[in-house]
Amino acid sequence: MKRLFLILIILAVAVANGAAQKRKVQNRPYVDLRPMHFGISIGMNMQDVKMKNVGPQLVSLPDVGDTERTVYCDADTWNPGFSVGVVGDLRLNQYLSLRVTPSMHFGSKRLVFRDMDNLSENGTPRETTQDMKNTYVSVPVDVKFAAERFNNYRPYMLAGVSPMLNLSGKDQDYSHLKPFDVMVEVGMGCDLYLPFFKLIPEIKFCYGLTNAYDSSHASELRDVNQRVFTNAVQSARSSMFVFTLYFE
Repeated sequence: MKRLFLILIILAVAVANGAAQKRKVQNRPYVDLRPMHFGISIGMNMQDVKMKNVGPQLVSLPDVGDTERTVYCDADTWNPGFSVGVVGDLRLNQYLSLRVTPSMHFGSKRLVFRDMDNLSENGTPRETTQDMKNTYVSVPVDVKFAAERFNNYRPYMLAGVSPMLNLSGKDQDYSHLKPFDVMVEVGMGCDLYLPFFKLIPEIKFCYGLTNAYDSSHASELRDVNQRVFTNAVQSARSSMFVFTLYFE
């Protein structure tokens, strides 16, 4: 998180320095007049998921019978990942454009399960972890609002929606996410006009609009003792920070 905020500060300083400069020769002065242009992107992402826990639950275990158990699940850290994609930009007018950026996001979410009925020697709940690996295919559709170009800088803001397809297969881990999700996203960036192409650093935040938790996964677990961990979660909302470099 500190690195992301540092990137934002550096981006803001760069834009401010550009605004303080005098007029000079512009690189690629007519590139923004094209009705459509394309590019590629690389970047990094930071994934997280917010779990809503069930609380105490009545479970039936082979060796114990019916008993009440309380397990809490949480993602305790933002995990870094890698992103790659392409971009298509349709010019609407001088300041607005419609942008589609099909991308793939490789990453993971680290889940921690705390069993409140199974305490360690020092009296704290025993913890069980799961590294939930995710590979998303996203097709964000954003509206991009750009400021007036000054010299070779042009800051912008964007907002839109992003359908997400989770390619991670089924396994015998405790928790699993549904294969489809929809995220709303907002962000900011700056067009940097270089002599031969545009370099565009951008940061955006994505938040899931749907319940992404696959509750039916409990019935697919062969070990019935694991189902108490799966059933401990009622719903989940995915979120993600994405820092991207576009080359257009």
